[in-house]
Amino acid sequence: MTTSTVLLLLLSVLIASAVSFYHYLYKADKQLKINWILALLRFTSIFLLLLLLINPVISSKSTEINKIPLAIVTDNSSSIKELKADQKALELTQILKNNAELKNKFDIQHYSFDADFNSNTNLDFKGKQSNIDLAAQNLKQLNKNIFYPVILLSDGNQTVGNDYVYSFQESATVYPVVLGDTTTNFDIKINQLNANKYAFLKNKFPVEVFVQYNGTKNVSANFMIEKGNTKVHSQTISFTNASKVQSFQVLLEADKVGIQKYKASIRSSNQEQNLYNNVKNFAVEVIDQRKEIAIISDITHPDLSALKRAIESNEQRKVTFIKPNEVNDLQKYNLLILYQPTSLFKSIIDKNKNLKINTFIISGLSTDFNFLNQIQSDLDFKMSQQKEDFSATFESNFNLFAQKDIQFSSLPPLQNKFGKIIEKSSVATLLKAQVNGVSFENPILTFSEKGANRTAYLLGENIWKWRLESHLNNQSFEDFDQFIDKIIQYLATNSSKKSLIVEHESFYNSGETIGIFAQYFNKNYELDETANLSIQLINNRTKKVKNYSFSKANQGFEVNFDGLEHGNYSFKVKENNSNASYSGSFEVLDFDVEKQFVNPDKERLEQLALQNKGQLFFPNQIDQLIQKLTEKGTYLPIEKSVVKTTPLIEWLTLLILLIASLASEWFVRKYNGLL
Repeated sequence: MTTSTVLLLLLSVLIASAVSFYHYLYKADKQLKINWILALLRFTSIFLLLLLLINPVISSKSTEINKIPLAIVTDNSSSIKELKADQKALELTQILKNNAELKNKFDIQHYSFDADFNSNTNLDFKGKQSNIDLAAQNLKQLNKNIFYPVILLSDGNQTVGNDYVYSFQESATVYPVVLGDTTTNFDIKINQLNANKYAFLKNKFPVEVFVQYNGTKNVSANFMIEKGNTKVHSQTISFTNASKVQSFQVLLEADKVGIQKYKASIRSSNQEQNLYNNVKNFAVEVIDQRKEIAIISDITHPDLSALKRAIESNEQRKVTFIKPNEVNDLQKYNLLILYQPTSLFKSIIDKNKNLKINTFIISGLSTDFNFLNQIQSDLDFKMSQQKEDFSATFESNFNLFAQKDIQFSSLPPLQNKFGKIIEKSSVATLLKAQVNGVSFENPILTFSEKGANRTAYLLGENIWKWRLESHLNNQSFEDFDQFIDKIIQYLATNSSKKSLIVEHESFYNSGETIGIFAQYFNKNYELDETANLSIQLINNRTKKVKNYSFSKANQGFEVNFDGLEHGNYSFKVKENNSNASYSGSFEVLDFDVEKQFVNPDKERLEQLALQNKGQLFFPNQIDQLIQKLTEKGTYLPIEKSVVKTTPLIEWLTLLILLIASLASEWFVRKYNGLL
């Protein structure tokens, strides 16, 4: 209790004494015994009231000794079992947890990890992934700003996450204990295989392969890729003691639409301990994206050549030039580009009424705008014979497809007849017009969508100058060509907007989390975040059906599946309020990344120990590890001074006493006729 508090208490006694004396003794006509009782009660009431206001506290100082935490982190992935080190891992964990010297010196914390980080000690070595980096990040959160040791019982083979060598905090000293036999076993494996998930029909697609050899002799192995029972590639790979890792690329033919499954394998004449890592299954979805595009024009213009080059920069596009009076059959075309249409295009418009092929209309100085008003109902052209240069401004809220601003405002202006263009129906404008830096309400590039039919309008000629200027600015035609390609991609597809959009892969590897993302849009094509989505998942082999609900996610909904066995699955997503649905399928490939290892990664664990000022140990050196941790002068406990403050009297007790004192005074005065 401080000096000032003591002075306040003394002052409270004086005030209470003075007031009670003045009221019941000094002013009293008669010195009755009852006056002394009332004075005592008044003194008590006033003193308790002042005591309640002062609220005096008593401080006490004590010392706490906190042990340094010792984190024992055990690898619970299935690779430990594959390396026949699971029993040793259990044995070492128990030795470290139960060691009396360690328990006396440290606050022992035991964790395990696989794909997740766990604070329990239930080790079953069934984890499908190893994420040492995640364990390091969690330890950072649990032991902030503390100098402490970490014992990592692991084979060092990480299958997911960032490089764990640099993941642990600087204040953690890491002591890795290597699990598994470090004796080099003869092994050839496919270390990694990279292939695009999609390929285009009749194209060749690359497959990048990394193979690795463990051994000391010079050996040769045969690498091959099979599609079903057909061998599609074969080659011989040579390894030496100095060249144990080989990488190469294989080109395969995409000759059939759909998901094509392949098996890559490598074999040698030597006997291997682990044959599982000699095989990798992969799949590629082949898409037929070839589009036939007709550019129909009655005039010659540099725009035509620029459009053809930009469109055919995508190998899946083919452009054909046609005169309006030479058109016989339009059915083979996916898109019609009508360049500066006039009345000569009437026969084409008539033929397309039944075919309903999407169109891209480009206007200019040679366009017949009266005819253009007759053949479409999206825009009303009120044009004069005067020509004008129109610059383009980018509309950032355009959302029909993703398009960045390629500095449209700095590109040369397009020429068109001067006049007013009125929107008659709902259109989406990507580029608007400017004249001499002043905004003009006319569109330059706009899109219309009616049911399954799509139309685009480019209102101005000399787009060839855009392509040339883009090349001058970027030393490449890529920006302009991609801009045109996105327009063509949008127009060459007849699909209208769907209320239920589902995103998923065609195949997944077993052991990884399988995620499906969905969005539901209302009748105004606005994202509905209150939708009720469910999914029915069917195993095509066992015919087993399971139902799941989607969870809310950023800009949509998602559902995740863990632990699905390899095989083919079909599914149906349904919005339960509107009955909108989507059906799809995927395949889980037979691939267990935890079975790829034949030895622990001793080198990485050594780097980890060096990076974090620790030391690498082997299972037979566990006593040396314990001795190092229990050495005198290391990892000393933390001593803390703790000051505790407690009130002299609890406020509730004071309040009760105050009420009792006031009540007693009132009753005494009442009983003696003083009220």
